Amino acid sequence: MSVVTFDTLDDLLESLGGIPGRRILFDPPPGTATIKDVIRHVDGPKKRLVELIDGTLVEKPMGFAESRVAAKVIARLDKHVEDIGEPGVITGADGTIRFLKKFVRIPDVAYTSWERMPNGQFPVTKVPEVVPNLCVEVLSEGNTVAEMARKLKEYFVAGVDLVWFIDPDERKVRVFTSPDDVKTLGVKDTLAGGTVLPGFAVPVAELFAGLPAVKKPAAKPKGKKK
Repeated sequence: MSVVTFDTLDDLLESLGGIPGRRILFDPPPGTATIKDVIRHVDGPKKRLVELIDGTLVEKPMGFAESRVAAKVIARLDKHVEDIGEPGVITGADGTIRFLKKFVRIPDVAYTSWERMPNGQFPVTKVPEVVPNLCVEVLSEGNTVAEMARKLKEYFVAGVDLVWFIDPDERKVRVFTSPDDVKTLGVKDTLAGGTVLPGFAVPVAELFAGLPAVKKPAAKPKGKKK
């Protein structure tokens, strides 16, 4: 197994999208981790949700509000899939998926058609190698722009057709059909499933209903006129 090495910790953090160092696990050392290590941490006493990126374990950030939004998305997607005859399955924020050779990602929500399942059956492995049709990420405070840009690219390189980035703070949803093709939706818009899940639609406002009001930055004091 080839090991990805870096000269400094800053180099490692930059390669991962400038994420906080507290999210990187050193058991095992960065660059040497495998899928077995992912399973060990996910199933361990601390139940740590970790992604595998170039041999480095990175803890996935999640908060109470983000979890609530993800739960709403799952509920609505699951009902839609059942209503149209269950052409696939919906998974949540602890659904580890092997996308590429050295990458394990955990979308907050994913839809995978039966056609993309191994032999058309539900996988029995803990980290199945499948490519979802739809991946959903609910942005957390610990996420960085560069980190999410890298994850977005990985999703489409792997073969994902549709990606939603849901931002609870801005009350917006960015809909990607490629890393460069994006449409931004606000609370007055409706989020649709497009060609991936025809007929699915939910008002964006519903996804954020019940969340506390967004705190606006305090206004800067105005200087006295002379």
